Amino acid sequence: MLIAIASLTLLGLTLGWLLGLAACYLKVAGDPVVEQVKALLPGSQCGQCGFPGCDAAAQAMADGRAPVTLCPAGDRILVEELAGLLGVSADLSGVADQEPAIAHIHEQLCVGCTKCFKRCPTDAILGGPRMIHAVFADACIGCQKCFEVCPTKGIEMRPIEATLQTWYWPQPALAG
Repeated sequence: MLIAIASLTLLGLTLGWLLGLAACYLKVAGDPVVEQVKALLPGSQCGQCGFPGCDAAAQAMADGRAPVTLCPAGDRILVEELAGLLGVSADLSGVADQEPAIAHIHEQLCVGCTKCFKRCPTDAILGGPRMIHAVFADACIGCQKCFEVCPTKGIEMRPIEATLQTWYWPQPALAG
């Protein structure tokens, strides 16, 4: 019994050591620019840009195969940061400077048709057929896809309320 425990422990330690050694020597170095672009993107993996997620979109932007205005969930600030990071110029005429907003479903107007539920790219809407739906505020990216398809106009886009977690000190206005 003790021999079996000792041999399994020794085997586990040896294989763990070999895996750690392999991780050090066989490590694949990634492009640091791709990691920086990925850190700037929202990370919601919604697919609205035409790529399967933010990782593929970041790789395409870093390779120059996609414009920096690709992310529909992003705003002017994101586009300017991406353009500065990648050293490209960005056409900001098509980018709306929108205030961050999340969807809110009015319970008295919701008929449970599930059209909004099916259109949400981040699964931020909870509900089922013939049931009142609700929105997970943390998962909503404000894409307005649910707002567009609601037959009863029971969805409203509300600005994100400032809480202790979302509040930031506003930058002072530049004099000049």
